[in-house]
Amino acid sequence: MTNDILASHGYSTTDQQKLQETYRYLHANPELSMQETNTSKFLLGRLEELGLDAFLCGGTGVVGVLRNGPGPVVGFRADTDGLPIGENTGLEYASTAEGTLEDGTRVPVMHGCGHDTHMAVALAAAELLARSTGSWSGTVVFIFQPGEETAAGARAMLADGLWEKAPQPEVVYGQHVWPGVAGGLEISSGTAMAMADSWKVTVLGRQAHGSQPEKSIDPIVLGAHMIVRIQTILSREVPPRESAVVTVGTFHGGLKENIIPASAEFTLNVRTFEPAVRDQVLTALRRIITAEAAASGAPEPVIEEISSFPRCYNDPAATAEVTEQLRSALGEDNVRDVPPVMGSEDFGLLADAIGVPSVYWMFGSTLSERLNSETPVPGNHHPEFAPAPEPTLETGLTAALAAIRTRVGGAGA
Repeated sequence: MTNDILASHGYSTTDQQKLQETYRYLHANPELSMQETNTSKFLLGRLEELGLDAFLCGGTGVVGVLRNGPGPVVGFRADTDGLPIGENTGLEYASTAEGTLEDGTRVPVMHGCGHDTHMAVALAAAELLARSTGSWSGTVVFIFQPGEETAAGARAMLADGLWEKAPQPEVVYGQHVWPGVAGGLEISSGTAMAMADSWKVTVLGRQAHGSQPEKSIDPIVLGAHMIVRIQTILSREVPPRESAVVTVGTFHGGLKENIIPASAEFTLNVRTFEPAVRDQVLTALRRIITAEAAASGAPEPVIEEISSFPRCYNDPAATAEVTEQLRSALGEDNVRDVPPVMGSEDFGLLADAIGVPSVYWMFGSTLSERLNSETPVPGNHHPEFAPAPEPTLETGLTAALAAIRTRVGGAGA
């Protein structure tokens, strides 16, 4: 789908083949969050080959600085981590990699969220810009961020002095592949993605024989009451005009059917768009969990934070500017304005840390004939998630170049 912007950067059949090969390599070699050691070595080597000032940041994060004379500084972020999923795509380049979780569990690993696509596109954008320096001026900071899936990576890079080590940009761009129509792109102005908070709740009780329930405080029954009751936060406390989701994803308790256990455990996830609603829901969760325990005469539960994602906010002025260039590059009908989604990202932290705007968008990965079939299309985090390499990769590359060139020399030059 070579278009004007790719052609203007000398994009060739050889470049297309290299982009495909890079993508296939990264897809076949995923690593878990904050364990992206080999991935970072690969990225570092490729950036250094291109002549960028490249360095590690935040453990397994990689930064590549492309300097080309005076002008604006722009940040562009791609995430790098895979997921503990066993791939079932049947692709010849499918992942057979394994990794180890923090608790020591050995698991299969897959790029089930498309971060391989993001990295391949960002590397290709860096290469095309590095060899077309006569048509733009400024500095581009490529940020290859680890640990997006756990909300640890952006914080780790910032804690390691990202914006002391790299030039501070005036805007930060990012993008994500998803199972929309390949060749298309979706963007939101203002709030783009939700805040997300995950907790682990340990419900404490008193163990007893199953035949003597009067001697117990049953944490399974107690936990069940908590789980049912917390859904009333959405139906009876949050105003209908606001958006919020509370999901209980796991519940574990006991080892044998005739033993009432001493404890049970569940994990939950909260999604909200507005900070005030977030505070309301989290406060209500803690109140209900604690009160239900007290009503059962149980010890106070232990509540631990698993992760916390910030709101992903697209600066309206910067978004309007980028959207215009994206439509020019990809076609008016291929770029849609959409409402925010309940998915979450830690991308926004990178710009928020230095008080500059950011813009984030989604590009599709499914051929239209596949979308129009009766068979459901596997989405992100699914073992069969398999983006169609083309035109997905070239769409992402076009979007990346169009956004970056918005500030450093014109989108089409």
